[in-house]
Amino acid sequence: MTMHAPALRRLLLGAIAAFAVACMPAAPAAAQSQTVNVYNWNDYIDPEVLERFTRETGIAVRYDVFDSLETLEAKLLAGRSGYDIVVPTNEPSFSRLIAAGALQPLDRAKIPNWGNLDATLMQRLDASDQGNRHGVIYLWGTIGLGINAARIREVAPDAPLDSWDLLFKPEHASRIARCGIVMMDSQIDVLPTVLRYLGIDPNSTAEADLRRVEQTLMAIRPHIRTFSTGGAIELLATGQACLAFAYSGDAIQAADRAKEAGQGVEVRYVAPKEGAQLWFDVLAIPRDAPNRDNAHRLINFLLQPEVMAAITNEVHYPNAVPASKPGIDPDILADRNVYPAEEDFARFFTVRAVPQAAERARSRMWARFKAGR
Repeated sequence: MTMHAPALRRLLLGAIAAFAVACMPAAPAAAQSQTVNVYNWNDYIDPEVLERFTRETGIAVRYDVFDSLETLEAKLLAGRSGYDIVVPTNEPSFSRLIAAGALQPLDRAKIPNWGNLDATLMQRLDASDQGNRHGVIYLWGTIGLGINAARIREVAPDAPLDSWDLLFKPEHASRIARCGIVMMDSQIDVLPTVLRYLGIDPNSTAEADLRRVEQTLMAIRPHIRTFSTGGAIELLATGQACLAFAYSGDAIQAADRAKEAGQGVEVRYVAPKEGAQLWFDVLAIPRDAPNRDNAHRLINFLLQPEVMAAITNEVHYPNAVPASKPGIDPDILADRNVYPAEEDFARFFTVRAVPQAAERARSRMWARFKAGR
């Protein structure tokens, strides 16, 4: 069986880390180990970047992945996660972890490449982390729809491809279900979008607004094939699904994999006209990280322009290091789904953490939605 490059790189990631660890001499018990333990989103790094870091520093990278903010928060809030770097999304997870004391302030003196960051984007992050004390932007993007337009046109020729109506109106979803609908498995990401779609403040905690969200979602529940976050990439790329509520980069990765496979599947990303959530994924260090110096070294390494360019070229998410742009594939830079134009930002919105009681109510509603009752 032929293995395409992205799949091969994902397999190599674990091998790289394992080999590096095996080659490291044992460290004294009192000192930090010659490793750095990373907890990142799935399909969200160029493995060659990690290999280069180990080669240049002698520090091995142990790399684990998650596919939802709920999973990340549960691990961090429980304490003693063993991770040195985590990658939460700015809202609500990053700000909530800061408030809980789960993250430590960064030592800028150990991150000289801090100056490479886009000041405007970091200012946007300030709303979640006053003074930018606890994290730096790794990658960013929007949340929208991954679509196989040809398949959708076959089953729902009149459905609007540029609107959330494509998913949230039952008359469209019922027909599109024949070629497969994937819902992101994260109420943290989905509910604010539904609120915005309904013309409600995405940060609303009103019970009446939550009921409207539940009614909207329950109306399409029979038409959802599966709940998955990172798994949407393969489902779209292989033609097993034609519509997915997805992160922008995941849909764009799916488009690339479909093209590489050469099976006639065409996928593209849409930031719907009613609005798309803008988010930032942040490099942060847990309060109880066992290898803090190594974590700072890896963050500083990642903020090099050529390193961030390699990551963006691999995963097709924009980064926050402007000097990386000369090293980024021109087709990626020209794609407004990856690097939105200034006027596109008028349609984007951001969210903030909601009070704990409201979060519990949202979680209960999400559980009912997934269960279909």
